[in-house]
Amino acid sequence: MSLKTHQLLQKKKKNILELWMKNQLADEGLREDLISNDELRSQSEELVEALVSNLSSGNFTDLNSDEWTPVIEILGGIAITRARQGFSPRETGNFVFSLKEALLEVLQEEIVDEPQHLFSESLKINRLMDNLSVVTFETFIKGREEVILRQTDEIAEISTPVIRVWDGILALPIIGTLDSARTQIVMENLLQEIVETGSSIAILDISGVPAVDSLVAQHLIKTVSATRLMGAECIISGIRPEIAQTVVHLGIDLSNIITKATLASALSHSFKLMRLEVRKSNPIAKF
Repeated sequence: MSLKTHQLLQKKKKNILELWMKNQLADEGLREDLISNDELRSQSEELVEALVSNLSSGNFTDLNSDEWTPVIEILGGIAITRARQGFSPRETGNFVFSLKEALLEVLQEEIVDEPQHLFSESLKINRLMDNLSVVTFETFIKGREEVILRQTDEIAEISTPVIRVWDGILALPIIGTLDSARTQIVMENLLQEIVETGSSIAILDISGVPAVDSLVAQHLIKTVSATRLMGAECIISGIRPEIAQTVVHLGIDLSNIITKATLASALSHSFKLMRLEVRKSNPIAKF
């Protein structure tokens, strides 16, 4: 880009910002529930300042070079923030595309009498902004993946709660499918709670598990074995008729594991193991 064009854009920096803000605010998909107009203007002004100041370098292709680091960092920060706030890829992409429109509009207004020069400078701006759009999308995707991974970990923690149902008795209701990663979380949570509470019985309730195949059964057996190594007895409850038929059909041996149809049955059996007896008290006479 010639020095003349760079000086022109530097001089028209405020016009570029206002045109860009106009384009963004006119977008029907603008998420005013996620970002305020003041915050949007602040982000836009920071990016325009860095971009226009950097155009004098003459480098429009190697965005990995040091001179583009400030612009990349600003765009990356905005993309990551928008990924965490819940913006869609389209909404994030429009943030950059609308800036390209503002830059091209200013060039068209100022370089009217030099069509060849206008074409060459517009082509450079197009390529530059397209490359910056790619960088923005890549960073946005990374940010979205981080959000998904964090939410997955949080859901895994929430879906494997260890409940202290009685002194010395723990219950862990499992909801959803058991895989290797989730089995590891289940075992870690259960074993940690056994250590902290000194419990001697753990109940694994699988009434919320949609199906039990050989892989799920192996995960359950591993959990039972780990629990026994900690000195606690493990009971599996929630064995529905269809699950029982599947286990028999697959030839899975659960004969050395205590199984019960319901959590209530498992709790009742736990009381017997601990030599506890629960009785209904006689109603208090009213006088």
